[in-house]
Amino acid sequence: MHVHPTETDYQRPVMLASLMISFLMLGGKLYAYFITGSSAILSDALESVIHLAATGFAAFSLWYSTQPPDEKHPYGHGKIAYFSSGFEGGLILIAALAIIYSAVASLIRGPEIHSIGAGLWITAALAVVNLFLGWALVHTGKKHNSFILIANGYHVFTDMWTSFGVIVGLFLVWLTGKVWLDPVLAIFLGLNILWTSKSLIKNAVSGLMEAANPEETAQIIALLNDAVETGVIRGYHQLRHRRISNQVYIEYHMTFPIEDSIQRAHDKSHGVEDAIHQLFIGDSVIVTAHLEPDLHSEAHKNRFPEPSTDPLLGDKG
Repeated sequence: MHVHPTETDYQRPVMLASLMISFLMLGGKLYAYFITGSSAILSDALESVIHLAATGFAAFSLWYSTQPPDEKHPYGHGKIAYFSSGFEGGLILIAALAIIYSAVASLIRGPEIHSIGAGLWITAALAVVNLFLGWALVHTGKKHNSFILIANGYHVFTDMWTSFGVIVGLFLVWLTGKVWLDPVLAIFLGLNILWTSKSLIKNAVSGLMEAANPEETAQIIALLNDAVETGVIRGYHQLRHRRISNQVYIEYHMTFPIEDSIQRAHDKSHGVEDAIHQLFIGDSVIVTAHLEPDLHSEAHKNRFPEPSTDPLLGDKG
């Protein structure tokens, strides 16, 4: 098992920055709304309210996910990352619906906008801040396989694109004098945010259901097949693997010639395990190998079903 105990040292400052900046975003956008009365800016501010709540939960999730395994949670607490992603996606969904509702209401009663110039400058400055913050969150999240940071980073990008959309809309209102463009733009922004929420919720469900990554599956199978072809092991079956953020759990059964001693089979298995660790540099890898004689069908008589040709379920080698 390869553990990197200092990896969260790089994640926590970025998450703390995200939490602090979310307060700045909310205050700045509310101020811009009060001086302009823009539905688009109000939509942007509503998204920031949701973002603040989501970031707070994400910060808690990041802390909780790093807590060591205990008696009730022997596999650790990493799965909260998927809850965090789903929670954030759900809040983004609520924000999108609120934005669309507010924009439609503004269209019905007739929009009014004031001090467009000041609103443009404030919104532009906040969008630039979110651009750098979103990049830092996604970059750090991908580097450390932190779904919490990645989800929060994409939420920040959503906030940023919303702000840029507001800037374009307000500029068009200022240029043409057609104030109805403001709530219409807000509706389109709300629909765009809906798409982001769908992606986050989909990823959360996939993680909670422990869907295997096809690329990682192919890498593991290729390595085990190579071990069979080079004669290190006789065969393998019952391959399973799952990822929880930066933790990768891999299980398989290996078969060896019946004349191999337990020590020799163990040494061969350990060599394969070391090679698997090299596939996941930067992750905490936990490999569970079950060693069997090559006559495993006899050894497991009346205990296991006949193996299939699928290496994830049946026999290979």
